[in-house]
Amino acid sequence: MAHSRSPAMHNAALAALGMDDWTYQRLPVPPALFEQTTRALGQAGFRGANVTIPHKLAALALADEASRSAQEIGAANTLTFTADGAISADNTDAPGLIAALGVDPAGLTALVLGAGGSARAAVWALREAGAGEISVYNRTPERALTLASQFGVDASTHPHKADLLINCTSVGLERSATEADTLNQLGLTLDAVGEYSYVVDLVYNAAAGTPLLQLARRLGAKTVDGLEILIAQGALSLERWTGRKAPLSAMREGALRSDP
Repeated sequence: MAHSRSPAMHNAALAALGMDDWTYQRLPVPPALFEQTTRALGQAGFRGANVTIPHKLAALALADEASRSAQEIGAANTLTFTADGAISADNTDAPGLIAALGVDPAGLTALVLGAGGSARAAVWALREAGAGEISVYNRTPERALTLASQFGVDASTHPHKADLLINCTSVGLERSATEADTLNQLGLTLDAVGEYSYVVDLVYNAAAGTPLLQLARRLGAKTVDGLEILIAQGALSLERWTGRKAPLSAMREGALRSDP
């Protein structure tokens, strides 16, 4: 991403931990150079790396070992470089989502919007946490069906009522996005949004919250902003690299200060 809150978030955490000789930096890497660059990071002194789209599949493929979550989701967002030169892959997107929810999803019905890597992590996380009926909706039905079949959940031809709604698409990323445009792109209606008790939006590039979250709050739903999920998954990555407990408050303050 051209702008990422992760460097400010992680550097604030490192400062709070007194780890002044550590730094977290953004490294834009084209897909053609991803493997070559990543394999050189450990030798260059890097302890680990977070990986974003479009590199999450490639990150898993090049790893020498991978966690069960990364293997089953089929993507990695966290790499750790060990002293012997090996690369370990993990996926903190899934446990980060559950940590940020603020509610135990066990037994809850859930509708996941989207069929990309974030949706895969969300579906896996919900399934592992014991959610009840899990459905996937995507404007391209074939993609929803493919994802659903891989994880043993349902594919929906239209958004429907559930306890929990999770938007895993990029709809709402643009700050100029309106409420009407957002609902239209997600296939939702005003009445439909009012049927969800919990609404989660993985998009976090909006200071006041996305149009979906603003509407959900007005209708009485409990909401989770993507920034909280970013912090939760980032904290898990940081703890893997440093062996220290992540200072969540410092990470949140750092992320908020980086708002463009």
